[in-house]
Amino acid sequence: MRILPVIMCGGAGTRVWPESRESLPKQFISLLGPLSTFQMAAEIVGDSAFEPPVVISNQEYRFLVAEQLKKIGREARIVLEPVRRDSGPAVAVAACLATGLGPDTVAAVLAADHVVQDRKEFIELCKRAARAAVQGYIVTLGIKPSEPATGYGYIQPGKAVTADGAVLKAEAFVEKPDAATAQKYLAGGYLWNSGNFFFRADVMQEELRKFEPQMAQAAAEALAKAKQDLEFLVLDAQAFANAPKKSIDYAVMEKTAKAAVVPAGIGWSDVGNWRAVWQLSERDEFGNSIRGQGVVMHASNVHVRSDEHLTAVVGVDDVVVVTTQDAVLVLNKAHGDNVKQLVDRLRSENRREVMEHKRSYRPWGYYQSIDSGARYQVKRIVVKPGARLSLQKHFHRAEHWIVVKGTAEVTRDNDVLLVHENESIYLPISCVHRLANPGRIDLELIEVQTGSYLGEDDIIRLQDVYNRG
Repeated sequence: MRILPVIMCGGAGTRVWPESRESLPKQFISLLGPLSTFQMAAEIVGDSAFEPPVVISNQEYRFLVAEQLKKIGREARIVLEPVRRDSGPAVAVAACLATGLGPDTVAAVLAADHVVQDRKEFIELCKRAARAAVQGYIVTLGIKPSEPATGYGYIQPGKAVTADGAVLKAEAFVEKPDAATAQKYLAGGYLWNSGNFFFRADVMQEELRKFEPQMAQAAAEALAKAKQDLEFLVLDAQAFANAPKKSIDYAVMEKTAKAAVVPAGIGWSDVGNWRAVWQLSERDEFGNSIRGQGVVMHASNVHVRSDEHLTAVVGVDDVVVVTTQDAVLVLNKAHGDNVKQLVDRLRSENRREVMEHKRSYRPWGYYQSIDSGARYQVKRIVVKPGARLSLQKHFHRAEHWIVVKGTAEVTRDNDVLLVHENESIYLPISCVHRLANPGRIDLELIEVQTGSYLGEDDIIRLQDVYNRG
């Protein structure tokens, strides 16, 4: 039995704003420890039960995926969606990829932004689900609910479909209920829908062709016409855009007669809001959880997160306070699901804080905004050893670079210069330039931009080792 793990890694995670943003969503953030939830998933599927994994993400996150895998010493085949089409088309692509190993290959589709506390039991349940998938079932893990939660979909389990009684027929998939209905589901033995799916490649393809033929065709064509770009396999944009935007639950699971469920008690959470983060975090005797620069007095059941700024909470219970460089969220834990509505409102107001942090990651390192005005902007730039930025020019701004750590190799028109610590260089408007780090330590510099327009779209790339437009 071959289990091909496919990690779905394209969501935005708006419910844990302001740490999660469009450019750095929650699956790439270390919400519960030193690793991100994506890195946790990648480590789990490093078990010998699994084939080398596939990661399906989108163009915007390709370098984040590659960098986070590199940091934990894992490798994966990275497949990129040119447009977002929900989970249905991604699962269709996963089925096509699994077919490449053999039509009877079992694919395990796993979410990158979930947490499993009992990893050993999770792996055993994956094997159990895979064995049922070999028999022709499309299997999901159904989480034994701990409360009548309204934030999850539910599964109605039926009779056993395997001899050992460990795999049950999934009688119905139901949407997120209201509080009263959730209480009935809890009493009726329903399970939470974890969103993890196990299926034989040929079985899923057959069901997709039956229920969503356009989706199945678009996925197959997008993969057949895919192109390799560096270490990434990029699906064909025109073909993939023809796939209906639909979740795999709507596309297949609510319609198929082959759905089955494995009840699971594995300490699972989709980390869907700040209350869930607080529940999964270590807490003191008063129920308080503090990460970073936080102080709590005369309060209980408080979650504070602040990596840089001192954040103090006094005499207020049941709140979450998240402080970032450019935004502060104060939230009653009971209103955790309202953060999505908050983000929608901020997006309608075109607030930059929805899209990106002060620190923006790039394949060569990162830059961080320090100060800005009408005709100037100051940034801190960090370039990894051996990395280089694109050969580029600007039409509206000049730049001053001051090296504070390491040595910079600077191309300026026809000259290539070395700029050492405590030295600087001036780049006039329209000069062709490139920054590179030839050393073995991080290169850090302060960049001062001056000009009539300072937007990131005033970059004309002439050469780029990362194949960016």
